Amino acid sequence: MNLRCIYCQTPFTLARSEMLSAIIVMNEKNQSHYDAHCPRCRRANSISRQRMELFFPNWKDAARQQASTPEPALPLTPVPASDLSGTMPLPKEVKAAAPKKAAAKKTPAKAPVARKSTASKAAATSSKAKKAPAKGKKK
Repeated sequence: MNLRCIYCQTPFTLARSEMLSAIIVMNEKNQSHYDAHCPRCRRANSISRQRMELFFPNWKDAARQQASTPEPALPLTPVPASDLSGTMPLPKEVKAAAPKKAAAKKTPAKAPVARKSTASKAAATSSKAKKAPAKGKKK
């Protein structure tokens, strides 16, 4: 289902699986609309139940089929410790056993820039034209 955010006008879509789960939840809780969140501004856009059912006319058959088929179990794969280091604090023993990272090479510092002397600054300002005095009202 193609939608356009009513706040930021960004077009986005709802997948059929999301539509099906939304219609099932609306049916169970006796709701009249679904809040689809915009991927750009994250604000909720109301979609009426009638519009959802218009775009997914055979939702009852799909819901029965989804309920009858068991979801496949995801295989458990070990996660390397390097992936978890950013999300969870490691125990002291693990930190001590972990190999140390090589130090990054330092880049050489830039050479200092020669600065103008105060005498040359004064000469530059004196060569500029002097401003005319402000015009005042004559009495």
